[in-house]
Amino acid sequence: MATSAMSRENKWITALADAQPVPYWLDDPGRPRPEPALTGAESCDLLVVGGGYSGLWTALIAKERDPATDVVLVEGHEVGWAASGRNGGFCAASLTHGLPNGLTRWPHEIHKLEELGARNLDAIEETVARHSIDCEFERTGEIDVATEPHQAWELKEWYTQAQRRGLADGIEYLDRDAVRAQVASPTFEAGLWNRRGVAMLHPAKLAWGLKQACLRLGVRLYEHTPALTLKQYGIGMEVRTPYGRVRAHRVALGTNVFPSLVRRVRPYTVPVYDYALMTEPLTDEQMASIGWRNRQGLADSANQFHYFRLSADNRILWGGYDAIYPYGGRVRAEYDHRPETYARLAGHFFTCFPQLEGIRFTHAWGGAIDTCSRFSAFFGTAHQGRVAYAAGYTGLGVGATRFGAEVMLDLLAGERTERTELEMVRTKPLPFPPEPFAWTGIALTKWSLARADANGGRRNLWLRTMDRLGLGFDS
Repeated sequence: MATSAMSRENKWITALADAQPVPYWLDDPGRPRPEPALTGAESCDLLVVGGGYSGLWTALIAKERDPATDVVLVEGHEVGWAASGRNGGFCAASLTHGLPNGLTRWPHEIHKLEELGARNLDAIEETVARHSIDCEFERTGEIDVATEPHQAWELKEWYTQAQRRGLADGIEYLDRDAVRAQVASPTFEAGLWNRRGVAMLHPAKLAWGLKQACLRLGVRLYEHTPALTLKQYGIGMEVRTPYGRVRAHRVALGTNVFPSLVRRVRPYTVPVYDYALMTEPLTDEQMASIGWRNRQGLADSANQFHYFRLSADNRILWGGYDAIYPYGGRVRAEYDHRPETYARLAGHFFTCFPQLEGIRFTHAWGGAIDTCSRFSAFFGTAHQGRVAYAAGYTGLGVGATRFGAEVMLDLLAGERTERTELEMVRTKPLPFPPEPFAWTGIALTKWSLARADANGGRRNLWLRTMDRLGLGFDS
C-alpha cells in the first residue's frame, strides 16, 4: 500500500519536471515592449501610480470621462507584470469577494452592491469590445463545487437563503449528477453555477490591451519608473522618481500589494502568496474524458480552496490552496516559487482528475496578492483630497478594480455619487497588528481553517471569535 502511494506521488512530481518557473500568461512572444522610463520633469492634471488593473482603469476612465484631462501613469516595472498579469483570469461581477461575504458585512446595501457589480462587469465586456482588446473574454460563469458532504449541504442552504432574499437570479443549484455532467470529477458532490456573474479571460492580455487603449487616448505612460516619494507641492502634489519628478493636481494610487505612498494605509493590507500550475493543452480525448463543454470557471468550497479553469487552447490552470504569509509582510521575488506547494497542487490535481494521469505541467508560478481583513477593497483620500487610493482586493481584483477606479475618480472630483455613498466605500477594514502578532494570528487562522475542512466544516473557538470581530476568514 505504501509503495503504491509513493509510486503515485512520484508520478505527480514527474508531471512537474518540465514546468517553467514563469507565469504562463506572461510567457508570450506577443508581450509588448515597455514604454521608456521617465527622465526629467512632467506636470499633469492627474498622476496615476501603478500599471496594474487599478491604475490602468483609472487612467482610461479619466480620459473617457473628460478627454481634455492631462493624465500621466508611472509604473515601477512593466505594465501587468505583477498580480494583474499572473492571476487566474476570473473576472467576477462581485465587488465583495462573493455574495456571502457581502451579505454578512453590508446586508442593507447588498442589492445595490450586486447591481453595481453586474453593471461593472457589463462595462468591462463593453470596453473590451469597444477597444478591440483581444483578451480571450468568455462570459461562461463559475461553479462553486462541493467536494465533501458538509459542503454540499452548505451550498444547498446558502442557495435557499439567497432565493429567500431575492439574490439567486442567474444562480443554479446542481446536485451530484448535475455537477458531474458539467465537469466529470469523482470528487464533486454538488455545485452552484453563477451563469452570468463571472467571465474568463487572459489576464496579461487584458492589461496589455488596457495599456494600448490608454496610449491611444493620450495618456503619457512611463514604465520602469518607480514612484519614490509623495509630498504636497503648492496646491498640488509632487512624486519623485529615480530620474525625475511629476507634479500633478491630483494623484490616484493603484499600488495594491506594494507599500503605499500614504504610510497610514499600509497596516490595512498584508501580502499573501498564491501559487498556480498550468498543464499542457489537453487532447480531444482528454477533453472528452472530463466534459467541461461549457468552460465555466471552477472553485471548490473548502476553506483552503482550489480555483481552476480552461485556457483558450484547452490547458487547465490549477491554483490556490496554500496561501503563504511571510513573516514581516515583505514582498520579495524569492517567495514567488515554492516547490513544496507545486508538488501539493499536482497531487490535488490528479485526485480531482484521475482520468488525466500522464498529463504534464508546463508552467508553475506564484506571487503576492494584497489581502485585507474584510476580503474586499477599501478606499480613501489623503492630503486634503488631492490623493485617492484603493486597495485590498484580496485576489478578486480582475473585475473589481474597474469599480475601484471609478470610486477614486469620484473621490478626487469631490463628487457625491451612488458609489461614494456606499457604506462599503465610506468605511475601512480593521488594520492588521504589528509583528509578531500579525504572523501569529494569520498562522493560527490557517491552522484553524485546515482543521475545519477536516472536521466537517466545524469552526473552532478562534474562528468563531474572528467571525464576531468581522474577521471571518473563510477562503
